[in-house]
Amino acid sequence: MRVVFRVDASLQMGTGHVMRCLTLTQVLKENGANVEFICRRHKGNLIDKIRSNGLVVHELEMFEETEVDTSLAHSHWLGATQQQDADDCVDMLKAKKNDWLIVDHYALDEHWQKRLKPYYEKLMVIDDLADRKHQCDILLDQTFGRQQGDYLAFTTKGCELLLGSQYALLRPEFSKWRPYSIERRSHSEFKQLLINMGGVDVNNVTENVLDELKLCNLPNDMNIIVVMGGSAPHLESVKSKAITLPYKTEVKVDVGNMAEIMANSDIAIGAAGATTWERCCLGLPTIQIVIAKNQVTIAKSLAESGAIKLLKSIGSISRVINNPTKWMLNVSNIARHVTDGLGVKRVANVLMDNKL
Repeated sequence: MRVVFRVDASLQMGTGHVMRCLTLTQVLKENGANVEFICRRHKGNLIDKIRSNGLVVHELEMFEETEVDTSLAHSHWLGATQQQDADDCVDMLKAKKNDWLIVDHYALDEHWQKRLKPYYEKLMVIDDLADRKHQCDILLDQTFGRQQGDYLAFTTKGCELLLGSQYALLRPEFSKWRPYSIERRSHSEFKQLLINMGGVDVNNVTENVLDELKLCNLPNDMNIIVVMGGSAPHLESVKSKAITLPYKTEVKVDVGNMAEIMANSDIAIGAAGATTWERCCLGLPTIQIVIAKNQVTIAKSLAESGAIKLLKSIGSISRVINNPTKWMLNVSNIARHVTDGLGVKRVANVLMDNKL
């Protein structure tokens, strides 16, 4: 089975789209699939990261000046028009039979999909927004609480909908660490704080959080771990800030053991992006901050369920974190029921069952 992903990473859109596609890739390859990627060379791309996993990446050029669509809320993320992007992809798809084309991009819709229809057998769209039309065989949206009605106006008859956080694309390490992580929550200690605002954090929210923590009454033996991506533009500034905190603070970059770090942390302060599902899987009590408009729906749904503590502003961190033991266990118990970490296997099984 041959599978091609069309997905990008950039300073603007972050790293989460590529990372979840790599997670799915790992399981597909274990089942014998041949996988390749098509990525545009945005600033902050993860093309080298993808290749380091032994995968072929077909690069789309970036142009200094280019026409862009305005029809979609995230059209400006593409770096080209949908027609231009599709034409570029044709050259990379036409040489071989493609069983599955999987697209994870907020700037692409049915217009792009129709143009490429002759070059794939089946199409899966990965989305989180439910804000544009698709012509696909499968649509995956791992948003907590997502309902079929959200996509009735945006998909065609016969499209299989994989909706909800039970389909969250998490690496196998998270289900592995899940029992240990959940068991240790019963003690409700607060000795290690994890901060992760996504792989890029283009607005430097991390440094603002560190400034606020200086004003908080944390235990003297507190251990703070900040995790960032190597492409984060404010990485060096965050490292300098970390030194000034009155608590032991370590900045880790491009970690390979995120599940272990989360499992051994007592509270996380994090963005409402892809790592949301990782923290929920491990029952890690989270103080969540919305850093992008497309995170609002996820954050509100989880907050209403009690699975996170949602902040309206960074300045309110102290009110939540100064006396956390009274809410940590309850939040953890709710969060761990959001996803069990096996979503990637569920999605891969659907793809394999639908192979031609």
